[in-house]
Amino acid sequence: MTTASSPASPAAATGPLKGIRVLDLTAVVLGPIATQILADFGADVIKVEPPAGDMMRANGISLHPGMSSIFLAVNRNKRSVCIDLKSPAGRAALDALIPTVDVLVHNMRIPAAGRLGLGYERVARLRPDIVYCAALGFGQDGPHRDKPAFDDIIQAGCGLTGLSAIGQAQPDYVPSLIADKTAGMAVSNAIMAALLHRAATGQGQYVEVPMLETMAAFVMAEHMGGLTFRGSGIKAGYPRLLEGGRKPARTRDGWIAMLPYTGKHWHAFFEAVGRKDLSARYDIEDRHQRNARIRELYAHLRELATEKTTAQWMALCEQLDIPATPIYMPDDLPAHPHLQAVGLFQDAEHPTEGPIRQVRPATRFSATPANVYRQAPAVGQHTEEVLREAGLGTDEIARLKQQRAIV
Repeated sequence: MTTASSPASPAAATGPLKGIRVLDLTAVVLGPIATQILADFGADVIKVEPPAGDMMRANGISLHPGMSSIFLAVNRNKRSVCIDLKSPAGRAALDALIPTVDVLVHNMRIPAAGRLGLGYERVARLRPDIVYCAALGFGQDGPHRDKPAFDDIIQAGCGLTGLSAIGQAQPDYVPSLIADKTAGMAVSNAIMAALLHRAATGQGQYVEVPMLETMAAFVMAEHMGGLTFRGSGIKAGYPRLLEGGRKPARTRDGWIAMLPYTGKHWHAFFEAVGRKDLSARYDIEDRHQRNARIRELYAHLRELATEKTTAQWMALCEQLDIPATPIYMPDDLPAHPHLQAVGLFQDAEHPTEGPIRQVRPATRFSATPANVYRQAPAVGQHTEEVLREAGLGTDEIARLKQQRAIV
């Protein structure tokens, strides 16, 4: 299994957000993946951590305490400042940073942020044009506004877990932090939109990105179904997905995903395997009729799939221009021929963890390329550096250390 080598680390960011400064008060996955996107795109992201560090430092696989695989994956390109926000001196140190940043983002519940002096009104007094983003479990206009939220809770509350129960013995969660990561992308998009507005008008603003609403909209994009039309009497849901049909197919030596999508695809597929009779049995050219019998069509496909190896099916599908792929496990992805060719997985050297494998930013910009210019930091690695940039002197920093307000 091979990976592309990481290019020599440049001295600075080169992405389109270069020059934007972000105060990152988030933790776990939702917020950190959002701010990593901003950092990959060139923003100077200052990650504020408590003395114990972000709790995700302990989750995943670790060579050394505090540097887990998950933390490394969602906190690159950031600087870490360790401040005890429970102490008055620590909060004062943070107040010195706020006027120096363009964006403040947190994923605390609103009352908790207020108790730390981090409510929008107070922060905006320190930096009137700031883009202030609260990544929350629930929108603040609803009765759940102060409830705790984690990925499992949002998956269950937004309909996603319920969908998984259709045709199964019991509901289950998606084996991915899909709510955290999807909401994280929504957070980064919202912040960039607010920055664009500020560039045009000079105005900062409060931005709220609630997980439940974001994920409910995400799930219902294809599942609104009968709820779209008042009085229709038809339930929500996209029948093509909910009624089954498309499933991975077992081949002679493994598994494959094959997707004959058009009538032309199905005719070509059945002809290639010597089953023209199946083409004649179904009204394949009529998309509505084809969709109505999609379970039967894919049942035939799965029966036929055992007759060839995965490689033989892949060759046939390429010849017929039918979408197809072998089933990849996560361990297989660094050897995926396309991902290898584009160098998605890169070997790098971490200052404390040694040789690591990482995933480069997937988005490409022709004029302002996103890049990896800084590995995930140790807790408080950049505390003094960042506080000096905010104007604090040597004596002030020493006093904060003595007071244990910073690490």
